[in-house]
Amino acid sequence: MTDASLVQDILQGDAAAERRLYDLHVDRVFRLAYRMTGDDALAQDATQDTFIRAFDKLGEWRGDGPLGGWLHRVATTVILGHLRKRKRVQSREAQVEDVTVMAGARVDGDPLLRRSIDLAVDELDDNHRLVFVMHDMEGYTHREIADAMGTPVGTAKARLSRARSRLRELLLGTGPMPLPEPE
Repeated sequence: MTDASLVQDILQGDAAAERRLYDLHVDRVFRLAYRMTGDDALAQDATQDTFIRAFDKLGEWRGDGPLGGWLHRVATTVILGHLRKRKRVQSREAQVEDVTVMAGARVDGDPLLRRSIDLAVDELDDNHRLVFVMHDMEGYTHREIADAMGTPVGTAKARLSRARSRLRELLLGTGPMPLPEPE
């Protein structure tokens, strides 16, 4: 089934088509929301709000790109809105999986490094954190990120580069954020 026919079925009131769209994208939207907020309840709310908004605005999808890209742009807007309302989640316990921060440095078995990365990612502004999470943690392409954020690909790449640079500063202790003490 093509994106266009799926949208057409949904717009004609086909509940099964709505369910297919939801099932195809809910996990990725939730993971993105969770990584951005670090809070299960807030991520669930953002995921629900994303689909509510998407179904309300589905008629605005022009069909000039993949439906998933459009949906992730809606998700990005909703998630950033939730973050603005909440300002920032104070304690974040998000799992960081297979993130390589510097050549050869893996966080799989080092809880102190994992916690340091969590704290450093939290220090990034919303746009830089979003690009970093989407690309390095969730595996989105630069094109998907640019589409989701409504920016040119070059802007998404530049933000990722600045986010990585800032994370290096923070993790090496050259930035203003001190690293956590071992527990």
